[in-house]
Amino acid sequence: DPSRIKMVEPIRFTTRAQRVLALECAKYNLFAVNAEDCILDFLTDSGTGAMSDAQWAAMLAADESYAGAKAWRALEQSVRRLFDFEHLLPVHQGRAAERLLFAELGGQEKVWLPPPPPLPTNS
Repeated sequence: DPSRIKMVEPIRFTTRAQRVLALECAKYNLFAVNAEDCILDFLTDSGTGAMSDAQWAAMLAADESYAGAKAWRALEQSVRRLFDFEHLLPVHQGRAAERLLFAELGGQEKVWLPPPPPLPTNS
């Protein structure tokens, strides 16, 4: 879909030589590269794209006052329309969901591999 960008932030463009130098100075550790040297972030799940006008509007209009808020009911209706789940337990992030899931699936008689450690950007 074509769209208009609603939020912009100027970024400093770097040359290939500058990017190579930044990687060398960081000893190829992507967590040691300065943010201002990074044009596109493909390392973290924090997101770098602009939000659409509909996303901004939904965020600003959302009622997050308590668990019975309109936003919760809309989420619940959408999930129930798509899935045949008896229970719905939303979590704030994937790591929290993994912790709940693996706590339920694990136990003395079961063996499972824990999820990878969280990235510093989403722990």
